Amino acid sequence: MRLSQGQLNLLERCPRQFQHTYLDGFGSPTSLEQQERLSSGSRFHLLMQQQELGLPIDALVKEDAQLQGWMNAFAGAATEILTPVDGEFRESEHCRTLQVEEYLLTVIYDLFIARGDSCQILDWKTYPKPQDRRKLAQNWQTLLYQYVLAETSEYLPEQISMIYWFVQSEDKPQSLTFTYSNAQHQQIEKKLNSLLLQLSNWLQRYEIGEQFPQVVEGSKTCNYCQFVSRCDRNWEPDLAEQEYSTNKLLNLATIQEVIIQ
Repeated sequence: MRLSQGQLNLLERCPRQFQHTYLDGFGSPTSLEQQERLSSGSRFHLLMQQQELGLPIDALVKEDAQLQGWMNAFAGAATEILTPVDGEFRESEHCRTLQVEEYLLTVIYDLFIARGDSCQILDWKTYPKPQDRRKLAQNWQTLLYQYVLAETSEYLPEQISMIYWFVQSEDKPQSLTFTYSNAQHQQIEKKLNSLLLQLSNWLQRYEIGEQFPQVVEGSKTCNYCQFVSRCDRNWEPDLAEQEYSTNKLLNLATIQEVIIQ
């Protein structure tokens, strides 16, 4: 089974929602607003990939003023990112996999830059910089991306960093940098193994007809879940809207790398 950071986030947040989404195959319609947000994000990622490959980007930005604005702002705020340095390795959409027991962990870096004594994972976000850095630090994207790199390369954890670039921040694009350490690596390994062991147990029970666990009754998680009716949970519209506004941007960021087979 292939697992991405998006699936680990969902599994940790609500095992039953993970089951409905990836095992039962239940989906939900995407709103026009969500579709447009996802489309804009995909176009920017494609633009950055084309830029990194040295391919023409005029056609991508010619009729998209928003995309052109994002690119111009990013180029002004992060010139050093767009300027290759002699001797460094760079790759857009860099993919790595790590097998842990029966699971194949899959990560895709928007841009990977490696030098002799350090390496960086860069990730583009087309929404404003989040206010809560701590939540992003505990997101499985941050955890898994650095963990897999340390496990699949010769770089020490202390030589690894991850940088999120938020291209739609109010004044100009802003970044958040997360450094790594051996202590963090050990903590993530313990947390990951525990979560995967739980998943294995739930999958065994699922095979004999048992459902994955639900979150506790009254959990805020249910207030923005599309399966509240299926789970016989109450929905509070006002709270749901508030919670959705807080979480939807981070949730949308996980969609591109959700893989399972």
